[in-house]
Amino acid sequence: MDYSINFPNLGIHLEHVGKNIMVGNFSLAYYGMVIAVGMMLGMKACTMRAKETGQSEDDYVDMVIVGLICGVIGARIYYVIFAWDYYKNDILSVFNIRQGGLAIYGGIIGAVLSLYVTSRIKKIPFLKVLDTIAIGIPIGQIIGRWGNFFNREAFGGYTNNLLAMQLPVSAVRQNEITEEMWQHAVTINGVQYIQVHPTFLYEGLWNCGVLVILFLMRKKTKSPGELFMLYIALYGLGRFWIESLRTDQLLIPGTAIPVSMVVSAVGVIGAVIFIIYGRKRAKSVSGI
Repeated sequence: MDYSINFPNLGIHLEHVGKNIMVGNFSLAYYGMVIAVGMMLGMKACTMRAKETGQSEDDYVDMVIVGLICGVIGARIYYVIFAWDYYKNDILSVFNIRQGGLAIYGGIIGAVLSLYVTSRIKKIPFLKVLDTIAIGIPIGQIIGRWGNFFNREAFGGYTNNLLAMQLPVSAVRQNEITEEMWQHAVTINGVQYIQVHPTFLYEGLWNCGVLVILFLMRKKTKSPGELFMLYIALYGLGRFWIESLRTDQLLIPGTAIPVSMVVSAVGVIGAVIFIIYGRKRAKSVSGI
């Protein structure tokens, strides 16, 4: 397998981008390390937000740790459910996440469910908890998406735009290469490349914008839960478009409908309704 990755229209040519690093006799995947760093920085953002709002940082360390564990489990379960044909003949591979296979929406669902339980135990309003962790989520996503870069996954179809990325055919899953990508494949120094949308990068950049908006709005929300719902709406808008470009879409069984596009659309609509209702209720209570 060739380890190079190119961004030809930017003039960037990376000769060796490995997938793992050896520590003694043990192999550590960059995918896992990048996600771990994203989780830690996201957790730090949550505790800083807790301190800013006069809450106990220790409470949020406890809740976020549980949330991260349940989030990873939820992300894996969600992915396996919608990619069951890939795993059904090799059940043990379900437990191997070193090669990827975590779905962000599954992670959010798993984390939110755990936060509901832990917030009840600690007697902290659930919506207040969601608002407190809202800024930490995109931080984790921005960094974690680079795990897809090292794994050569989560890319889109053929493009020749400014950010177009070239990946060696030998380094990607063959079932994710479309006919159009084959038609535009190029051979450089004896290595065959496909040229694709770096959708992992698009999502990272989109989440940078989401993070900025959440940061600016953190003191301007009108009702509990609004900041978190703003994240759901903003992320969902970007994810709906980005998902339409990807060639590794998880589909609703028996259909050609990408499940993440459906979840994104439902999330955006639900979040907008929640925010509008919350603002109207807050306005009514204040008597303005």
